[in-house]
Amino acid sequence: QKYLCSNCNNILKKALQTLCGHRYCSACLSWIVRNNKNAICQKCKEEDPSTLSEGSLLAEERAFGDAAINKEISELKVHCVTLGCGWSGIMKNFEEHQSLCEYALIPCHTGCGHVVMRKKLADHLENGCVNNVTMCQKCQRSLSSSEYQNPFQLVFDYFLPFFFQQNLSTPSINKDGCCFSEVGCSFRGSKEKLKEHEKTAVGTHMLLLLQHIKQLKASVCPAAKAAHGFIPQSELSLENKLHVFENIVAVLNKEVETSYLEITAFRRQSELDQNIIRGLELKIAELHRCLTQKDAGLSSLHKSLLFSEQASYDGVFLWKITDVGRKLQDSVTGRAVSLYSPAFYTARYGYKVCLRVYLNGDGTGKGTHVSLFFVVMKGDYDALLPWPFRHKVTFMLLDQNNREHIIDAFRPDLTSASFQRPVNEMNVASGCPMFLPLSKLQSPKYAYVKEDTLFLKCIIETN
Repeated sequence: QKYLCSNCNNILKKALQTLCGHRYCSACLSWIVRNNKNAICQKCKEEDPSTLSEGSLLAEERAFGDAAINKEISELKVHCVTLGCGWSGIMKNFEEHQSLCEYALIPCHTGCGHVVMRKKLADHLENGCVNNVTMCQKCQRSLSSSEYQNPFQLVFDYFLPFFFQQNLSTPSINKDGCCFSEVGCSFRGSKEKLKEHEKTAVGTHMLLLLQHIKQLKASVCPAAKAAHGFIPQSELSLENKLHVFENIVAVLNKEVETSYLEITAFRRQSELDQNIIRGLELKIAELHRCLTQKDAGLSSLHKSLLFSEQASYDGVFLWKITDVGRKLQDSVTGRAVSLYSPAFYTARYGYKVCLRVYLNGDGTGKGTHVSLFFVVMKGDYDALLPWPFRHKVTFMLLDQNNREHIIDAFRPDLTSASFQRPVNEMNVASGCPMFLPLSKLQSPKYAYVKEDTLFLKCIIETN
C-alpha cells in the first residue's frame, strides 16, 4: 500500500511526500493543486477528519521528493501483462521494455489509423499500410502498398498492355490529357489535376474501357467470320481474351460502385460522429468546470463543518494530537516545525484564539523542551470587546493515566503586541517556550504520549 499514490492509487511515479505524511505522484499532486483551491489531502479525510490541520493542505512547494520510496519502487519485481509476452524484471527496467515489447499494440507511425503488434509492424507496412509509399518498377510512379496491390493495377500493368499489343494501337498519352483519352475520356488539365482525376474517376474509366472492348469485339469477330467463313484460332483466342477482359472490367466496376457508396456513407457517418464528439467534448469541459467549482465548494464546506465541530465557546479547549512520533520528527528536520490548533472562543461572541505547539521546542527551549504558545486571532466581534486581552491562561498536558498532569499558567503582558487587538489574521504567539522537557515527554514512566497520541488543554478564565 505504501507504494501506491494517494490520488490515482497506482504505483507512485516520482513520489512526493506531503507535510501530512502521505505520498502522491508528482503529476497527480500538480493536477490536484492546479484544479483545487486550498486542496486538502484525501487520505487525511478518509483516515480521521478530526485530525485535519494546516499540514493537510496540499501545495507543491510544501512537498518533498521521497528518494527512499522511489528507490524501493525501482527495485520491485514486475512482469509484462501484455498478452503473449513473458518478460519479467525490475521496475526501473520496465519502461525500457515497454518501448521494445514485441507484443505491445502500437499505432502505425505513417498515420494510417491502424493499431498493430510491434512485431507485425513490418508486415503491416509491406502488405497493408495505405500510407506506405513504394516505387513502381514499370512506370517509376510512387504508390502506396494498397495501390500497388490493387486489382485495378493488375489490369493496367499486365492485361491492358498485352491486349493492346495483340491487334490494337497503343494509346498515346497526351501530356495534358487523361491516359484514357483513347477510350473516350475527355479530361484535360495540369499534372497535379490529372493525378487527382485518375484517383477519383476509376469507375468512369472502367465503364469507358468496357464499352471500348465491346466495340472491338463487335468489329473484330464479324470481320474475321466474313473473310474466312469460320473463326480462325488467333481470332478465337482474341475473342476469349476479350470475354475475360469484359468480365474483369464488369466485376471491377461493380466493386468500384460498391466502394464508392461505402466511402460516401462512411464520410457522412464520420462527419456526424465528429459533430457528436465535438458536442461531447464541450459538455465534458463544462462538467469538469462545474465539478471543479463544486469540489472547491465542498472543500470549503468541509473545513467549515470541521471547524464548527471542533470549536469551543466557553474558554476551555482540549486538543488531541495524533501521530506524535512522526510530527516530532518533522519538527526536528524542519519540515513542519510547529502545529496550530483549531480556533476556539472565550465565549459565544468572545475572543477568537488558538494554540501553537513546537514539539521540538522554540527559542530558549529549542531541541530540549516542548514549547507551547497562546495566539490571539482576528475575530468577528473584536470591535465590541475590551482591549488588550487580559484573561489568565492555563496550559495542561494531560497524563493519560491521570497521575501527574503538567500545568503552567500566565497572565498577559498588557503592553505586549501579542495581546492587542489583531491587525492581521493572528498576533505573535506568546506563552511557555520551556513548557515540558523532551526527556519527560518521551519517558516510559509517564503517559503523556500513549498510542502515539497526546492531549493538551487550555483554560481561559473569563470571570
